[in-house]
Amino acid sequence: MLLLLAALGAAVVGGQRQSPPGSCSFETHTCGYSSDPDYSPWSLHSEGHFVAVEPEVGQADSVEARGARGVLLSPLLELDEWNCLRMVYQVSVEGSLDVYLRSEGQSYDRPLWSSKTPSESWLISSVDLGNTTLPFRVVIDGVAGSAEGSSVSLFEIHISSGYCLECSFEQSHLCGYSNQWNANVNWYVGGGVVQLLDNELRPDHDPDHSTGHFMYVDSIHANTFQEVAKLLSPMTTAPMSGCLSFQYQRSEAGGNLFSVYMRDRLGQYQELWKATPENQALGEWQSVQVDLKAPYSVQVVFEVAFNSPRGGRVAVDDVSYSPQFCNADTEPTFDPSLGSCDFEDGLCAYTQGHGAPWRRISVKPNIFKNGDHTTGKGSFLLAHYPLVLRFGYVSRLEGPLLPANTKFCLRFYFSLRGFNQSEQALSVHLQHGSVQEKIWTQGEKSRAIWIQGDVSFTTSSPSKVLFVSACRSLWDCSSVALDDITLDLGHCELGTGLLSVPAQCDFELGFCGYTQDKHTDDANWHRRRGPTPTSYTGPRGDHTSGLGYYVHLEASPMLPGQSARIRSPSLRGSRGPRGPQCLLFYYHMYGSGTGQLRVHVDEGGDMRTVWKQEGERGLGWLRAQVQYSSDRQHQIVFEATRGSSVRSDIAIDDIRLESVPCPVEDLDVTGGSSNEIE
Repeated sequence: MLLLLAALGAAVVGGQRQSPPGSCSFETHTCGYSSDPDYSPWSLHSEGHFVAVEPEVGQADSVEARGARGVLLSPLLELDEWNCLRMVYQVSVEGSLDVYLRSEGQSYDRPLWSSKTPSESWLISSVDLGNTTLPFRVVIDGVAGSAEGSSVSLFEIHISSGYCLECSFEQSHLCGYSNQWNANVNWYVGGGVVQLLDNELRPDHDPDHSTGHFMYVDSIHANTFQEVAKLLSPMTTAPMSGCLSFQYQRSEAGGNLFSVYMRDRLGQYQELWKATPENQALGEWQSVQVDLKAPYSVQVVFEVAFNSPRGGRVAVDDVSYSPQFCNADTEPTFDPSLGSCDFEDGLCAYTQGHGAPWRRISVKPNIFKNGDHTTGKGSFLLAHYPLVLRFGYVSRLEGPLLPANTKFCLRFYFSLRGFNQSEQALSVHLQHGSVQEKIWTQGEKSRAIWIQGDVSFTTSSPSKVLFVSACRSLWDCSSVALDDITLDLGHCELGTGLLSVPAQCDFELGFCGYTQDKHTDDANWHRRRGPTPTSYTGPRGDHTSGLGYYVHLEASPMLPGQSARIRSPSLRGSRGPRGPQCLLFYYHMYGSGTGQLRVHVDEGGDMRTVWKQEGERGLGWLRAQVQYSSDRQHQIVFEATRGSSVRSDIAIDDIRLESVPCPVEDLDVTGGSSNEIE
């Protein structure tokens, strides 16, 4: 349980004084924050101090309440440097709170932070606002549930220059730092005008702030061996690679262990620094600088372990951060894109290992063969090519050299076809020098579709990733296709909690706000995984992972010419310097009677078609990119029309909206009839 620390019972921020732009304590007014009129209002409490969204009382029964959604918009902000947004909030009983960034010229809001966790007290969130050249608004979306007593409240919003990791502990909200509760040893606020008795700690290390505050932990109540106290920074919401600095002092060198870690969202720790008894002036403030390489969200953890009640005291003050590493010779953070490749322009940083070569080929989209995973029309790698099939050999693909002591997430797509899809058909190894360690083997039958594989691993020494395919006999061989390798820093599960952007959807968790056009349609789009019910039409699996969900038009119960529409959430018009934006999605049109798929932009009833495709397009998923402009509120509409027969299923997946023009894409497919899978 996290215990929010408060300095001697002080209120969070008292008085409506001059504050940085975008900050507000809601004492007597809302400081330029306004409620979006399309939603329920955020109401200033009658006694001031906070604004809230509460459920509406239903008309049928005065006791029954309906949930309420309120959208609070900040004034237009122009902040050229890095800033930190801190918010004191409460979700009571049932509800959610989301924070977005609304930049000028973009048609959707970028998600920054989200919480659906109710609490009985005020909580603090910290959100890093990176450098931006465009004016923006902070959008706070609160949803109060229908349960009795539900509400969402804001006590304070504070935007300050600098990074959310930084703190002098002078503010009563302590910059969002918190103590991980322990029954015997905990971090407390020290210093101030009234010094705590017998603390044996020098005042705030800054001579200009001798009555300032700091954080400290005392061993006096330690009862067991290795009592541990943890002071946690807020979780970063942006990559942080630079220099972390702080001040500390210890009253004893041998009675405690003082360490600093970074901890990711999965709770995995990595040590950054540890105090040693050598060359320390006990009772004096010491300065520490340590390189921090955090390309994903982390917390900084100040941890003290005591061996007995005589372990002394440890204090921490003035935590700061710089985007420049502490030492000029520090190696930069490894660029994981070096280990990524879609094989459109060669092997990237990959090389052929000892043995039979992998071949880079492409397949023209047709009703017999799947194309590549990237676009359906590009290139991929193939091992055990049937025209040169030999038994008793191994194909190896060798990746670039990776640094030691680093966590990685490797993702890729594979497709296996042949007699026996054994573990030897495809495996992934980590090579350190002459030693090879197997870290992944395929356990899912491919069913002749692209399936996503992923593996998390940590390098203990400089290493290379090897993709290995073995073919030892006729009954042990499969044609093995490989495409879209991506390498990222951190554990693969760290990416699963990413906040979604409106109108972007892979349909894994539902429809993402997409809705059916029930009043005008002849049928509905269906969310499904695996093959569609009618044979010789529809996909065999989704595009995202091969094993997930997609949406499709099931043609069987429909008549020729009937159609169904699915609409995106409402999007704002795109104005300003960015110009057109790009809609990317994957579509599947396989079947002898396939009809038509169209994409419309609906601007308040004014519908225009921006893309269309008709007829059978092949066995695999194909990528479409649509560049369009709209300076009005609009929706993206996908419309599928049934063709001449029941073999007319149409599917879409992996919709993505980008607020930039579409890249120039070469859709020509090279290669002849010999370069096909199988």
